[in-house]
Amino acid sequence: MPCTIRILTSEGLQPADYTAESLNAAARYEPANGIYTVGNTFDTTKALKLTAHLDRMEDSARRAHIPLTLDRSRLRAALRELIMLAGYGDVRYRITVPADQPERFILSVEPFKGVPPEVIANGIRVITAPDSARQNAEAKTTGWMHDREKLESTLPPGIYTSLLLDAAGHVLEGATSNFYAILDGVLYTAGEGVLPGIGQQIALEVAAEVLPVRRQPIHVNDVPRVSEAFITSASRGIVPVVEIDGIKLGDGTPGVLTQQLRERYEVAKQKYLEEL
Repeated sequence: MPCTIRILTSEGLQPADYTAESLNAAARYEPANGIYTVGNTFDTTKALKLTAHLDRMEDSARRAHIPLTLDRSRLRAALRELIMLAGYGDVRYRITVPADQPERFILSVEPFKGVPPEVIANGIRVITAPDSARQNAEAKTTGWMHDREKLESTLPPGIYTSLLLDAAGHVLEGATSNFYAILDGVLYTAGEGVLPGIGQQIALEVAAEVLPVRRQPIHVNDVPRVSEAFITSASRGIVPVVEIDGIKLGDGTPGVLTQQLRERYEVAKQKYLEEL
């Protein structure tokens, strides 16, 4: 089932001049200079923390020096119209703003499948990418969307994603996610040099009820001492990490605290669903 793509202009939704089978495939047609956000819907037209997504888009535009004027009600209505037009039910969506045409919005949707249950049950294996920290990391830019595709396309078999390291070897974030590690009973996650995640807002909210939280990254040399780890994103929620660079964390299965946090996350997210 293909991705459905429209351009929101002053005249309403217009057909795009390209087609694609997925959001990932459609990304190659989008501008290298711009900003974007990605999320998904529940019950067809309820989006998780859409207001926060739009807040971050405005912040990203400021950081990228893009003169964005965001008519939120119009954008929400257009996204809803596209979702109903596509007829997929729940969707994963992307909203992209080109730097040279900030009055135009590229809206793309595909069927939302969610994270397979076996991935949550078994956890994921990841690897680190040395000296891969993003420039202007706090902005969600299309330049990184294209660079990320190159990074993720070279992953070895069985590896879910890459973790970005700064020049000093600190573990900052995932290629498309925020990263967290539990070390000596404390939850660590980078507070600077990373994109503030939408799912991260909920994860930190529920984590504060369970264990101490420090907004600082672990060092890659600390990985052998990490008992549990996970990643978060708005579309995936909490996904357990069971192996980093071939090093098993704990007993190599999703940890008890990670599972507890995921359960709390799934409950908490219900109060942040917004009707389009």
